[in-house]
Amino acid sequence: MSKTPSFDKDRDYIGFATLPEQVHRKSVKRGFEFTLMVVGESGLGKSTLINSLFLGDLYKNRQMPNVEERIEKTTKVEKKTMDIEERGVRLRLTVVDTPGFGDAINCEDSWRVCTQYIDEQFRQYFTDESGLNRRNIQDNRVHCCLYFVPPWGHSLRQMDLDLIRRLHRKVNIVLVIGKADCLNKQEVRKLKERILQDLEDNHIQLYQFPECDSDEDDDFKQQDRELKASIPFAVVGSNTILEVAGKKVRGRQYPWGVVNVEDPEHSDFIKLRTFLISTHMQDLKDTTQDVHYENFRAQCISQISQHALRERGKLKRDSISSTNGFDAAISETDRLLLQKDEEIRRMQDMLTQMQEKLKQTHLMEMKKNDSVIDV
Repeated sequence: MSKTPSFDKDRDYIGFATLPEQVHRKSVKRGFEFTLMVVGESGLGKSTLINSLFLGDLYKNRQMPNVEERIEKTTKVEKKTMDIEERGVRLRLTVVDTPGFGDAINCEDSWRVCTQYIDEQFRQYFTDESGLNRRNIQDNRVHCCLYFVPPWGHSLRQMDLDLIRRLHRKVNIVLVIGKADCLNKQEVRKLKERILQDLEDNHIQLYQFPECDSDEDDDFKQQDRELKASIPFAVVGSNTILEVAGKKVRGRQYPWGVVNVEDPEHSDFIKLRTFLISTHMQDLKDTTQDVHYENFRAQCISQISQHALRERGKLKRDSISSTNGFDAAISETDRLLLQKDEEIRRMQDMLTQMQEKLKQTHLMEMKKNDSVIDV
């Protein structure tokens, strides 16, 4: 007696419920990519925060410029890539830093380097996507931009507004108040309120958190509300491990005590890491693909279409001009041919008349000769 296959035991079971597992296995095998741009002037703790977030050291050989070099210093772009693996999941992290931003005396063009880099990555991805071989396209588009705001200002500066205004339709911008341990809780709250008010007054839109689904649990909804209420994030970064009350913590040592960067009462560091890595990394990538890149792609297609229409109109005008020229040439030739035909007809008429005259003359002479003979 033959053995019944396992899939025949339950005929009501189709099997498509395993699709999420298939997608998960394929995604894990392929790995993930994430590009983070960090923008802000020197001294705000950008490098320390990135190292704290991803538990690495991306800035081992960095040299800080002196005062003379900063006078004529221009904004540059530096890319650093690291491969991270956690529980079998591989992440290729690219951090795009902008050393020199805001360090020069004249900072009017500091935003230009950032916008050009973002557009270049979009343009490269559009070119690769439009090519013949699209299997191994490398995604270097900027998925999130952490913009650091200094804690010693009363709100956003004009330089900050200029950059954010030019970037907020190109990339997901997340504002970060650097070195927030310079401020107490009341000062942090007032600074956040002023920053949000400036953004509203200048019609600038930062990254918008997606709404929670109704079927999410209460803990996730509470976490989402706390993350939304923390914008902009007031953070403190540290690469130093300290021992406090018998526990090892990541913090900063001061004469008056220790700032634990992972304590929500001291810093929004944990909230930023949760948002950036644990809960919204995929949504940042989806928003980049579905909103910012699609806007860029639509502009490119529109420009290509307009260029094609202009070229088609030019070719049509050239064709009409050529046709008119050809018609003019044909008309001139016909005119010359008609003139020649007219001249030939006149010559034929003249010949006919001459022949007729000769014939008449010959007849008259014949009659005259006949008369003479008769006499």
